[in-house]
Amino acid sequence: MILVTGGAGFIGANFILDWLTQSDEVVINLDKLTYAGNLNNLSSLNNDDRHLFVHADINERDILEQVLQKHKPRAVLHFAAESHVDRSIHGPAAFIETNVNGTFSLLESVRAYWQALPEQEKNAFRFLHVSTDEVYGSLEANDPPFTETTAYAPNSPYSASKAASDHLVRAYHHTYGLPTLTTNCSNNYGPLHFPEKLIPLVITNARAGKVLPIYGDGSQVRDWLYVSDHCAAIRRVLEAGQPGATYNIGGWNEKTNLNVVHSICDLLDELQPKVAGNYRDQIRHVKDRPGHDKRYAIDARKIERELGWKPAESFETGLRKTVSWYLDNDAWTAQVLSGEYQNWVALQYHVQDIH
Repeated sequence: MILVTGGAGFIGANFILDWLTQSDEVVINLDKLTYAGNLNNLSSLNNDDRHLFVHADINERDILEQVLQKHKPRAVLHFAAESHVDRSIHGPAAFIETNVNGTFSLLESVRAYWQALPEQEKNAFRFLHVSTDEVYGSLEANDPPFTETTAYAPNSPYSASKAASDHLVRAYHHTYGLPTLTTNCSNNYGPLHFPEKLIPLVITNARAGKVLPIYGDGSQVRDWLYVSDHCAAIRRVLEAGQPGATYNIGGWNEKTNLNVVHSICDLLDELQPKVAGNYRDQIRHVKDRPGHDKRYAIDARKIERELGWKPAESFETGLRKTVSWYLDNDAWTAQVLSGEYQNWVALQYHVQDIH
């Protein structure tokens, strides 16, 4: 069996669902269930013996050690993280607590467990750390994309906390020999995405007749990766990645934020047209956030060359699947759009509803 941390979140839940369509190997899912962790993401696995849920924080060493000793996983996949840049600007402490201290706690528990394994199991064990391209900082328009050897230059409390966790994982490999794997991915999108991030925020606001807020002029560039492609890449890295190595996972889809919002509006005009006007009418440009990185871009040639992975979805096919999923899953969206979330949007974007 495998142990997944943060398996009730967006990427973690998609990974577990994807894993159990490919394999009957049991998944232990350890999640704190913060605002973005949602067990309804995994409701299709209710009463499925292949999914074992443990409600715990990765900083709770006693629980971690009990889980490891009881279930004896052959691998740990570490998704658990605070991941929203805007939230890290308003409240950085939670990001240090989870992303730095939590990763340290997990590594210490896993190191003790791994060192006590029989030699054959010890050699086969893997610790896979899921990270982000934001640790590399920001690119100018004509700069080459990030590679695995790009120097770290994080610009937000979020990316700095993830950079610290990456360095801890690297150190545990080089100091203790723990067989680690690190993946640095570009911006994910797809089903089950909590609607504080750009794509689900725009979809849900557009349908509700609300403002579609765009930071500054919307010229910031991101590389977009459909979440099921990311899950496939992680499975491949776990299967065949070289211990101690880092693999960048990207979608080869650089788009400006404004272009992304326009694409969503145009799809909604096609799939769920308004009575009058179009969804682009709801776009409002708002004050840019502090230290906003200009461009991220991933060079994903290493993982293709060494492990044979490349994305299956284009941005156009992935975005259509994503918009269609939100149109078909109003109950999920209504459940996650709590009062806390609405208060957060008002705080962050400083805009009122257009009605």
